[in-house]
Amino acid sequence: MKDERNKQVVHDDVVTADKFHMSDLLCKEDWLAIWGAFIIMAIASVGVITGAYKFKGTTFGKWGGEKGSILQFFNGSETCVKTWVGILVTFIALAVIFTVANKMMKKDAAKYAKAFLAVFALTALVRLISSQVTFSKYLEYAFWALIIGLIISNLMKVPEWLKPAVQTEFYIKTGLVLMGASVLFSNIQKFGLYGLGIAWLVTPVVIIFMWFLGTRGLKMDNKRMVITIAAATSVCGTSAAIATAAACKAKKTDLTFAVGISLIFTVLMMVGMPLFCRVIAMDPMVGGAWIGGTVDSTGAVVLAGNALGELAGQVAALVKMIQNILIGFIAFAVAVFFTTKVDKTAGQTVGASEIWHRFPKFILGFIGASLFFSFVFQGTIGVEATASILSCLKEFQTWCFALAFTCIGLETNFKEMAEQFQGGKPFVLYIVGQTFNLVLTLLVAWALLSGRFFPIPNITV
Repeated sequence: MKDERNKQVVHDDVVTADKFHMSDLLCKEDWLAIWGAFIIMAIASVGVITGAYKFKGTTFGKWGGEKGSILQFFNGSETCVKTWVGILVTFIALAVIFTVANKMMKKDAAKYAKAFLAVFALTALVRLISSQVTFSKYLEYAFWALIIGLIISNLMKVPEWLKPAVQTEFYIKTGLVLMGASVLFSNIQKFGLYGLGIAWLVTPVVIIFMWFLGTRGLKMDNKRMVITIAAATSVCGTSAAIATAAACKAKKTDLTFAVGISLIFTVLMMVGMPLFCRVIAMDPMVGGAWIGGTVDSTGAVVLAGNALGELAGQVAALVKMIQNILIGFIAFAVAVFFTTKVDKTAGQTVGASEIWHRFPKFILGFIGASLFFSFVFQGTIGVEATASILSCLKEFQTWCFALAFTCIGLETNFKEMAEQFQGGKPFVLYIVGQTFNLVLTLLVAWALLSGRFFPIPNITV
């Protein structure tokens, strides 16, 4: 029987949606992603607050070079046992949450559980490879997840029994809600208006510039790819691309391209920008802010900033953290914009109920988690306890994103990816947009932090 609850009704060119049903809270993917993430947060929080236990996601430690051989995870040592027990706990927690959710969505829970075991095992291989010391510096887990998934989907055939657990959007939504907890507004206080000026002034300008460049200048038909690339370029690469792609309902191939090109240029910028700053003897505070506002990955920002010194590293991290706060708000704005403008047909009026119907509900979970941890937890249990809870949640978030990228690879073939290039226009969009981003961020960082116009902030190292 078809589900009639989401049926759209058209009256006099006004699109509306059927009324919200309370049962949606327990059977729709967006809501289940929120509840699943909140359950993980609640268990981790209780464990930290009571001091009884630490419910935390686990992955492989660094290996290779001075960190030791990969065999340390397979030789029965204490490190080996501790690592695999932690990963088993992580698997069980995620398997229970996602399997129960699939049951509530009226899907075959037994088939899902069997398939999830295999997808998780593939993702564990991804996490193991990306933990190698050299790889972890330059290539994030997303790269290896895409590669392994693409190899399987293009050189072999993805077996039917595996497909029930290939639920990219579900993993992305759950991971993003978990990520919301780590987006703390207290970071704004650490750098004040300087950080806001660099992170919040430049970011929307770059997005708007790239939107008009892509849709009008380059005349790209795929507007979802345009906005996904713009978000990845202007905010923080992978996380922003994931949130924006989900908000505008972009294709997986759009997200794959945006993340792929972002990862490649993150490596180049992480190495090249500190060298450039040193060659021209740029002030470390200005250089750190420039790096923090333009390099797409938080980890790469910290490495590149510290290459200029401890002060630059701290400034870079602060700017990036302040910038990351925008992720939820940008996703919200993109969802509303695409619903009311891009996806609206000629002569059609989109009512408030239709905006709510199409709006990705997981964004509410992201923003809610951010507000709760920023203004409730930090003010009641303290900054240190809040940070301890966030450290427990971090790996659960990363596992969800890694599962999502593995699934993207499993669902994508090279022919589909090639069709997205549109004569190289997406590549041109990224290059021109990132160049604009670099120039504008540098100008704003210099204007605010050079001491020419404003007093230099006192950042203690």
